[in-house]
Amino acid sequence: MEDLCDGEASVGQLAKPLPIELSTILQHLKVLEHSGLIRTQKIGRVRRCCIEPQSLRILDEWVTRRRRVWDHRLLRF
Repeated sequence: MEDLCDGEASVGQLAKPLPIELSTILQHLKVLEHSGLIRTQKIGRVRRCCIEPQSLRILDEWVTRRRRVWDHRLLRF
């Protein structure tokens, strides 16, 4: 996700600096895509990935709401 913050990238570009198998990277990307956090598109032989901004906004709103609840509970503790 961090690498995609700079913009779109191919699976190969995302995998290059990581010390894990390409198949493992693909599994992780599939989970992120299924959850709606990223979008992938195959262009020729290259699969490109990018962040899905609307999903990140929804996630951020959810985390913010949860943080308020957790903070309130911690203060009561």
